[in-house]
Amino acid sequence: MQSEKRISTLGILGGLGPMATVYFYELITAHTLATCDQDHIDIVISSKATTPDRTAFVLGKSEENPLDVMKAEARKLVEFGAELISVPCNTAHYFYDELSESVPVPVVNIIFETVSYVKSAGAGKIGVLATEGTVKSGAYAHMCEKLGVGYEVPSEEDQAALSEIIYSQIKQGKPADLDEFKRIAKTLTDKGCDKLILGCTELSVIAKGNKLDDVFVDSLDVLALRTIRLCGKTPIGFSDEMMRNII
Repeated sequence: MQSEKRISTLGILGGLGPMATVYFYELITAHTLATCDQDHIDIVISSKATTPDRTAFVLGKSEENPLDVMKAEARKLVEFGAELISVPCNTAHYFYDELSESVPVPVVNIIFETVSYVKSAGAGKIGVLATEGTVKSGAYAHMCEKLGVGYEVPSEEDQAALSEIIYSQIKQGKPADLDEFKRIAKTLTDKGCDKLILGCTELSVIAKGNKLDDVFVDSLDVLALRTIRLCGKTPIGFSDEMMRNII
């Protein structure tokens, strides 16, 4: 997605989950060059926490389709003046095409932006740490294939352990098992992955509270930097590598 228009108001389609939404808003605010309140981006946020679970629907474990709720909330954002929408949830991008077609403003694609970034940064193969829904939907796999980047995911057993970290720890406000997380990550670097994508915005909370190695790329960081640029503002505080490769 390209945009040359200066965006006056950003819409955040959140609540997917709420903690990731809060952190994304924090990232946008903390990383925008500003000397006063008025230098920041005008933002409207929808945090519809009762949106049906994306992973459960993608896996066929629920018949509650979250898309209708997401469309309705996106339209509300537009009604409140949003000229650009960012969605801080990777799994929700299973519905990206239909969601973006439902509103008259651009919707930033976190998966496209993240894979584009790691490719520009020189990664030949990436490992994706995400929800089972994101993995099974093939969203990252398809984008990697489209952009010519190698792709690897955890084993079925490790994916189950990662889901435990996401759903039974982070989403419940409990500390994440960092040792188990790093063990799962190492299995992917052992398979030759140059970069490991935090492809679930709940995992971004791990990056927030812990110093992770440079091999990790937080998709929420990528979304924040790209969003700030699209809004016509100057991003600050990101790594030099990100600043060079995310235009």
